[in-house]
Amino acid sequence: MDNITYSVRFWKTKTYKGAKVTTHTVRWVVGGREWKEPFRNLAQAESFRARLMTAAREGEAFNLRTGRPISWKREESALSWYAFTLAYVDSKWPYASPNHRRGIAEALTDGTEALLIGEAGAPSRDLRRAALRWAYSTRIRDNVLPPADLIHVIRWLEQQTVQVAAFTEPGKGATLARAVLDRVSRTKEGELAAPNTANRKRMVLNNAMEHAREMGLLPANPLKAVKWTKPRTLTTVDPRTVINIEQARRLLTAVRRHGERGARMQAFFGCMYYAALRPEKAVDLRREHLVSLPDDGWGELRLTNAEPRAGSRWTNNGQPRERRALKHRADGETRPVPIHPELVTLLRAHLKEFGTGPEGRVFIGPRGGLMTDRAYLKVFHEAREHAFTPEEATSALTDVPYSLRHAAVSTWLNAGVPAPQVAEWAGHSVDVLLRVYAKCVHGQQSDAMRRIWDATRP
Repeated sequence: MDNITYSVRFWKTKTYKGAKVTTHTVRWVVGGREWKEPFRNLAQAESFRARLMTAAREGEAFNLRTGRPISWKREESALSWYAFTLAYVDSKWPYASPNHRRGIAEALTDGTEALLIGEAGAPSRDLRRAALRWAYSTRIRDNVLPPADLIHVIRWLEQQTVQVAAFTEPGKGATLARAVLDRVSRTKEGELAAPNTANRKRMVLNNAMEHAREMGLLPANPLKAVKWTKPRTLTTVDPRTVINIEQARRLLTAVRRHGERGARMQAFFGCMYYAALRPEKAVDLRREHLVSLPDDGWGELRLTNAEPRAGSRWTNNGQPRERRALKHRADGETRPVPIHPELVTLLRAHLKEFGTGPEGRVFIGPRGGLMTDRAYLKVFHEAREHAFTPEEATSALTDVPYSLRHAAVSTWLNAGVPAPQVAEWAGHSVDVLLRVYAKCVHGQQSDAMRRIWDATRP
């Protein structure tokens, strides 16, 4: 058989002492590949290691896909869905961004709800979901004991999810797979979920099933055996949300008039509109990124990092935000962006009035803290009400700050800037750029129709 080997070596059990929890990790090598299994109790770790060593001494073959003796196959196939998801989360944690970790946890939480054995004696749904959120944070689970009100819930979950092998049972497997797909396609309240959300969760569950197949727990991905129509996703920017330059100037002026907080945020929102920065990049903007701010004309930005908000549960540092490389780029890569003359003026005025904060941050709160989502969203929505006409305010026009970025990219494209150049400035591939952002700025339809009429009239 190609998937077995007799080449097995054992390493010393590694002990890690966290703030509140000590973890003992058994380590061994099968066919050149290292395997690890963590335990909270040293006796359990040594017992597991002894079983492995006994199998090796007795000349038993080891499975290259699972790292276990082949005689353990039946035992492995009896793994519960809950235990499997913990192993899956742990395997993804070191390589996933904080927001992706959160997305994995959300998908697995919904999927697990569809795979409970029964409701008899079950804790409340809110408690079950809270326990799963705790369990799916590897950093917290490895270092902090579960809250007292969740201990019994976790014990219940350990016993009340189906076995992974149930997906292989004729008839039952397809029913379970369909139940999982149906659950991730709906909200917690049972309504149809947004297509993008449903498909994102479906991708996570599909990847988890592939992981189970690679581990030898399943012969094939059960989700692929179910005929399922994926919801249509919105892949293009709705032109009704995109503002023109006159509307943008009105909005930025209204932000400025919103007291001291607004004054601190005028250039912040200006970076989104004129330089197409995502909110997490504007939050992370440092003085060193402002390569050029001339007295007159265009300036230049050189972006190096972003600081997306994922929540303290999903970051490595335990803070709501964690500084990372630019989206879709390797560590150390940078991205140039031109600074529109009007944004140069805003930034120069901002630095003169407020200076910079810790670590050279350009945008900080009145007390020197980070620019928080809650703070800038409040100012944005209140300024929007003052800046727009009643018809504009009740429409979808720039209903979220991210729409300012859409307007910037659309403006560049409509101005005739070549797509490869716009893609570099915006941090996209050309394919994504043309598929998602190639929309006209709000208000240009009449101009387009006039040009068509001029070209076709007698």
